[in-house]
Amino acid sequence: MKTAKEDIVVDVDVAVDADVDVDVDVDVDVDVDVDVDVDVDVDVDVDVDVDVDVDVDVDVDVDVDVHEGYVALPSLLYIEAPYQRYLNFPDAEGILQTIDLDVQPDFQLLNEIENDSANNLYSLFTRANPTSPQTLVMDDAESITASNFNPERPTVVIVHGWVSNQNTGINTVIRDAHLEKADCNVIVLDWEKLASSDYVTASFGVPAVGQGLGRFLAFLNSVTEAPYSSMHLVGFNLEAHIVGNAGKELGGQVARITGLDPSGPLWTGNQNRLNASDAVYVEGIHTDGPSGVNPTYGLGIGIPIGTADFFPNGGYSQPGCLTSICDHNRSWELYRASVTYNHLIGRKCVNMVQMLMNICRGTSFHMGNDNLTKSE
Repeated sequence: MKTAKEDIVVDVDVAVDADVDVDVDVDVDVDVDVDVDVDVDVDVDVDVDVDVDVDVDVDVDVDVDVHEGYVALPSLLYIEAPYQRYLNFPDAEGILQTIDLDVQPDFQLLNEIENDSANNLYSLFTRANPTSPQTLVMDDAESITASNFNPERPTVVIVHGWVSNQNTGINTVIRDAHLEKADCNVIVLDWEKLASSDYVTASFGVPAVGQGLGRFLAFLNSVTEAPYSSMHLVGFNLEAHIVGNAGKELGGQVARITGLDPSGPLWTGNQNRLNASDAVYVEGIHTDGPSGVNPTYGLGIGIPIGTADFFPNGGYSQPGCLTSICDHNRSWELYRASVTYNHLIGRKCVNMVQMLMNICRGTSFHMGNDNLTKSE
């Protein structure tokens, strides 16, 4: 991903023709250079404060980060959405759970998770055992060497969702798609103990779970010499941030991370969220982010977080869906189809305005799939 810098300069002349003395205060809520020319025609001494809330039409000298992915989002065109306190949020089975974003997390459970890596359980599936898992244990080399794990094959790591476990439907669907497409190792991380807690506690525990996964992959590498360049981490919703933290733990060495509509609540502005430096290539597929109509609503984070970011159908409302849950789940449904058929193609946009107007004319690029050497 290349990052380009652009200077945007717009001149504003403010003219006040009045028999008054005018003091003009201009408040600009961006870190920019502002030039304002004020013409004042005065006959009488009167002090008037004019508070101008300037959003755009000013002389602005600003650096804009342009993501050359699908879709680029310059900072002036997007404001991260605030979330209301109570939300109806789906678990991994699509069942609505009411969450309170202001609740205090369970610090006792978080401390236990952070200090006991055994709370992360790892199950291996291969074409030799596509439905019967083999348990891999951290710091137990024999559990790996005695299994069907083959370091010469690609390794796909899947993380199950909130309020679920490794047997959740999405894991089965994505696991089967990868095993049908290629002879690979599929490892499913089970973090059920923390995932069964409330959303706030689970969110607070994401870094610890992700770091534990990263350490396990480092152990796997040390035992089998399976290269990080053969590893692809896949996470949906909250779990996209888990695989991001695993990538951070490994210094961004894994070949690829795919975030399927990464969770938004509690993650806007969160430094522990998935980002482009977490792997050699990071892809975001956004299907339920905030919309221009209702910028505070959306289960997904809805902003560029990766090397390339795809916003199917605008990234917030999916054909055939009447609910946010349906929009949210469409991310993994599209991903599964892309692994099988590799038929979903995006077109590069310079910014979100181009995307929303459907006038993107950049190069085409496949969304999803199982390609470990994708780059943008």
